[in-house]
Amino acid sequence: MAASLATLARRAFSTSLRNASAAGGGAAHDGGTKQWKMLSYLVALPAVALCMVNAFMSGEHGRPEFIAYEHLRLRTKRFPWGEGQKSLFHNSHANALPDGYEEEEH
Repeated sequence: MAASLATLARRAFSTSLRNASAAGGGAAHDGGTKQWKMLSYLVALPAVALCMVNAFMSGEHGRPEFIAYEHLRLRTKRFPWGEGQKSLFHNSHANALPDGYEEEEH
């Protein structure tokens, strides 16, 4: 049984090698680079531009109401920078502290 499986595997491998070497220069793939280049210019770049316009034109959103849930904003120890309550990338407009949002000065 094992000998027949080994023979079958060897035959399949040699057949695939023979077919791959017979293909030669790859004439079936001519023009693929030009097709993908045009697809990038005509589809991908306009799609990225539309996404950018959508992101910038969506406008400002107000921050959500602060609700002091017990499982959020837990501080078991202080952060090693600043006064210890703000994370390293703290945004006073978007990130609340354990006792609420910071007062913004305008």
